[in-house]
Amino acid sequence: MSENLEKSNINEAGKSKSNDSEQGLEDAMEGSDEALQKKKPGSPSTQRVQRPHSSPPRFVTVEELLETAKGVTNMALAHEIVVNGDFQIKPVELPEDSLEKKVKEIVHKAFWDCLSVQLSEDPPTYDHAIKLLGEIKETLLSFLLPGHTRLRNQITEVLDLDLIKQEAENGALDISKLVEFIIGMMATLCAPARDEEVKKLKDVKEIVPLFRAIFSVLDLMKVDMANFAVSSIRPHLMQQSVEYERKKFQELLEKQPTLFFTDSLDFVTQWLGEAADDLMHQTYKNALPAGGGAAGSGGSPTPSPIAVQNHAYLKLLKWDHLQQPFPETVLMDQARFQELQLQLEHLTVLGAVLLVTFSMAASGVSSQATFAEKLKMIVKILLTDMHLPSFHLKDALTTIGEKVCLEVSSCLSPCGFTPFTTDKEIVLKGQIQAVASPDNPIRRIMDSRILTFLETYLASGHEKALPTIPGGLGPVHKELEEVAIKFVRLVNYNKMVFSPYYDAVLSKILVRS
Repeated sequence: MSENLEKSNINEAGKSKSNDSEQGLEDAMEGSDEALQKKKPGSPSTQRVQRPHSSPPRFVTVEELLETAKGVTNMALAHEIVVNGDFQIKPVELPEDSLEKKVKEIVHKAFWDCLSVQLSEDPPTYDHAIKLLGEIKETLLSFLLPGHTRLRNQITEVLDLDLIKQEAENGALDISKLVEFIIGMMATLCAPARDEEVKKLKDVKEIVPLFRAIFSVLDLMKVDMANFAVSSIRPHLMQQSVEYERKKFQELLEKQPTLFFTDSLDFVTQWLGEAADDLMHQTYKNALPAGGGAAGSGGSPTPSPIAVQNHAYLKLLKWDHLQQPFPETVLMDQARFQELQLQLEHLTVLGAVLLVTFSMAASGVSSQATFAEKLKMIVKILLTDMHLPSFHLKDALTTIGEKVCLEVSSCLSPCGFTPFTTDKEIVLKGQIQAVASPDNPIRRIMDSRILTFLETYLASGHEKALPTIPGGLGPVHKELEEVAIKFVRLVNYNKMVFSPYYDAVLSKILVRS
């Protein structure tokens, strides 16, 4: 466990791109710490379980800590952009009662009050106003693309600060005319979603509130531009992200292993070792004769590295996140695996309830597509908050049982089937309530078939079509396919980045076995 990985081999795997490409990507990630703050608070990556150290701890300087933290931030941001197709930068919203927000409001109020006083003087003083015009000019210019030569010339000509200062000194400055040009330029450059905000600026007549409103809309336009830049670089980032993430991860292992990981990836080794043990035990058990005797003197066959990795990823969908430390190489995706785990648990209960219901009802009921979809949506809605601490599954299933019986009874008569008897309703309600137990046979069957489906899809390769949906999962096949696609994409990307590490670990584990 405590043996160091063969870093030279891993380094070779991460050098397939040129140094220029890596440097370009790293430069693109610089200064992006603020964007990473948009991640949910309480991210699993910050809730770490105490880790054993393979090498003794050492003191680090503040500079080393900041450098390492910056590397983690850049790597995490690049990963987020590539993996999360819906990734967007959002404006920072400070908590209502936070000290930071109060200080910001006080400082801003003082500035705008000062501007108001200057403009109210006779003659007006334009020092602050000219500074604001300079900031607006730079912001508008930052929105332009290289081909926007005409717009660039217009902005530079109209917002010529030297000329504006001369006009202010001679009492010839017309602020309202400049503001009108600024609003018109904002309307030209803004995204369609901001048209309404820009249009409202024309209704503000007082100059100080108008300046405040202009800066507020410009801040939104900056966010829009940042998101446009993210969507633009995503295809290029996809090409280099595998090498980039592997390179940064290796740097973290070499520079500051004790801050973030153990230098021999103990938890990855434990994770893959347990997966290999599971497969060997399962293979040995399946190979036993019917009488339970020995399978033979040759021992159990050794599973392939790919099979071990696939099984290891499936184990992440059954992970105890409070008690088990997450493997180092999937740490950035812990929240995603946890979300998939919750979705599958929800899907298991939903599928079990529908399977019990359609088994008890007349055979023709489940073939009524409209009714089956309606019933699924009812159960799905009642299970929406299933993973909240305040949610009680047993009580919810009691309610679901009542509602299901009403819906089924209302469908049976119009379809020409015999209505439910009281005894049959009692049995159905009891079977639905029994799904609350994780050991319920129907629930366990659904869980097993879902994992089998995911394992088959993972083993088939991401370019192939989805495998056949197992029996009993038909009513939830759409939801299952959506989860399966997310899971397989996440796994395949993680494999591409960290396969050299997995190969190094498994080469030792499988040899020992």
